[in-house]
Amino acid sequence: MSGTEGSPGGINRLIHEPARLMIMSYLAVVESADFLFLQSQTGLTFGNLSSHLSRLEEAGYLRVEKKFVGKKPNTILSLTATGREAFDRYRRQMMEMLDEEEA
Repeated sequence: MSGTEGSPGGINRLIHEPARLMIMSYLAVVESADFLFLQSQTGLTFGNLSSHLSRLEEAGYLRVEKKFVGKKPNTILSLTATGREAFDRYRRQMMEMLDEEEA
């Protein structure tokens, strides 16, 4: 799933959605983050964040690792190589579009 179908300039619509763009941006600068950290940083509700994470995971952009820390569940999230490539491509395309606007 490329997320670019029907998009102007081939922009990845899956990433371009504001909540998912925020999630991808946070995960692009770290090796991994836990669910509660992402929830606090993005301000998304539990259900909304879960839904967006599921979409990114289905696309192969996100790795979800569930484990226990003591007796508490802990969900660790990280971008896959495919996710990092897609985000880097998205950033380059957006920069090119913005540069064209200025010219």
